[in-house]
Amino acid sequence: MHAGRTVRNAIRGSGQANAHLHDDGHRPAVRPGRRPLHEPVLAEKGGPLCGRISEKAFATINGVRQGMFIQGEAAALPVLLMLHGGLPEYFLTDQRGSGLSYGRRIPNETMTVEQFIADTLSVTDYLRSRFSKEKIYLLAHSGGTFIGLQAAARAPEAYHAYIGVAQVVHQLKSERLAYEYMLRRFKETGSPRMVRKLAAAPVTMTAGTPDEYLAVRDRAMHSLGVGTTHDMHSVARGIFWPSLRSPNYTTSEKIRLWRGKLSSGVSALWDEMLTIDLADRVTELAIPAYFFHGVYDYTVSYQLAWDYAKKLKAPLKGFYTFERSAHSPILEEPLKAQRIMREDVLAGANSLADGWHR
Repeated sequence: MHAGRTVRNAIRGSGQANAHLHDDGHRPAVRPGRRPLHEPVLAEKGGPLCGRISEKAFATINGVRQGMFIQGEAAALPVLLMLHGGLPEYFLTDQRGSGLSYGRRIPNETMTVEQFIADTLSVTDYLRSRFSKEKIYLLAHSGGTFIGLQAAARAPEAYHAYIGVAQVVHQLKSERLAYEYMLRRFKETGSPRMVRKLAAAPVTMTAGTPDEYLAVRDRAMHSLGVGTTHDMHSVARGIFWPSLRSPNYTTSEKIRLWRGKLSSGVSALWDEMLTIDLADRVTELAIPAYFFHGVYDYTVSYQLAWDYAKKLKAPLKGFYTFERSAHSPILEEPLKAQRIMREDVLAGANSLADGWHR
């Protein structure tokens, strides 16, 4: 596995860049425009890997041209589809309206939960067909979990397991918990300016997330170590400049990457995410479910994810606390993530999970 190396022996079709289907809705009919990536998959000792797959592909997906990165050590290995949660995953996006898949002409009415679920199921079928797999693995991060969990519930026959990283449950409640935490911490640390800004824009379960709160949200989270990563305190240094240095995007693609981010705000599905409680919508899965969460995460509530995982009905489940991470545990503690994927997820076990599962 390349770029974060979450599962070393897997092929990644990353993002919600999903294949177009025939009119009968069953068989993929896509011929992506493929080009090799500048960052190839390498063998253990660093040399080129024979039989590797490392490409940037484009396809028309439910009427919209979208891009995806596909990388792996060999086509015969298990396939992992990763649904990104937005930046900082500039190296593996895309979904309609972001990154490689950003376009000003994408109809706003297609930027819905149902459309994103349909896109996810389409790319799933494309990958199953292309690599001759009856089932694949589905991993989603942050905002991607809002789509991925529902896709897994809708089509469990297509997946070996679901892995939710920083699992969204009820985002409005999560924002309220984050607001209360940040306001308290800034009072404790003597930061009157941030206290004034937050106090003037309270998050409530009735009025939602004011624009004034969203304007300071990311900066406040990063300054407290509860945002993208526990040790990232600057979006410019931690995300923006590294994204511009990525060799896998052209200059115009890098511009579209940030245009998509600016046009969608926190998320293109933000309003829907705030109103939907997945604890009520998805009460059980017919496949194994695994949840990775950083203990410092307030971008998506650790406690809400923990409570949800404990209540969820599934044939097998595991919750994994990442003690040194905030919102991006597979990037912050990659070795731990790799071990869990190898020893639990691929083995259909939960021996490394937090204790309440056993």
